[in-house]
Amino acid sequence: MDGIKEQGSVKSGDIQCLTIVGQIEGHQLLPEDAKTTKYEHVLPLIAAVEESDSIKGLLILLNTIGGDVEAGLAIAELIAGMKKPTVSLVLGGGHSIGVPLAVAAKRSLIAPSAAMTVHPVRINGVVIGVPQTYEYFSRIQERIVGFVTAHSRVTREEYLKLMTNTDELANDVGSVIYGEEAVSRGIIDAVGTLSDALEFLHGK
Repeated sequence: MDGIKEQGSVKSGDIQCLTIVGQIEGHQLLPEDAKTTKYEHVLPLIAAVEESDSIKGLLILLNTIGGDVEAGLAIAELIAGMKKPTVSLVLGGGHSIGVPLAVAAKRSLIAPSAAMTVHPVRINGVVIGVPQTYEYFSRIQERIVGFVTAHSRVTREEYLKLMTNTDELANDVGSVIYGEEAVSRGIIDAVGTLSDALEFLHGK
C-alpha cells in the first residue's frame, strides 16, 4: 500500500492505494508461482486506512483471476463498511470474486479495455457430494448475488442471467463483459482511468 503524491493542496499520503491482483488467497494454499493477494494481510491494511487521520481516501486497483470466495467477500465487506471515500478501478480483468470487490467501493470504475467475468460458484476437479454440498454452494452464490445487487445498479434477474449464460464461454457457464457493457448493465458506475479515480477522491 503506497502513498500517492498529487500536485496542489493534496499532500503526499492523503490517498492510499491498495492493489488486489491475481488470485485472492484465503486459507487454501496456492502454488508458489501463483500471484496472490493474501486476505489476512489486506484486512488490517484496510482497517488502518479507515482509522488513520492523515489518510483521506482509498484507491483500490483490481486485476483479479478469482480465488477464495470467502476471502474475497471478507475484503469486499470491509471496503463496503468504510466511511472514507473509496474508489475501485478494474484494470485488465475482474474475474469472479473481482465483481464484489469492484462494487464494494463508493465509486466503481472500469478501464475501457478491461473485462469482467461473471460465473457461478464452482471448484476445480470432480466433486462427489451429498445434497448438503449443493446447498452450501447455493448459499455462497446467493451471498455473492446479494452483495453485488446491494452495492450496484444491476438487478438480481440480470446478474443471474449473466452468471448462467451458456452461449458465450467455451466449456463453461457465465459471461465476459467489457467496459461500456459493465456500465450499461449497472454493475460498474462508469468507464474511467486513474485520473478519474483520483479526481473523485480529491473531490470528497
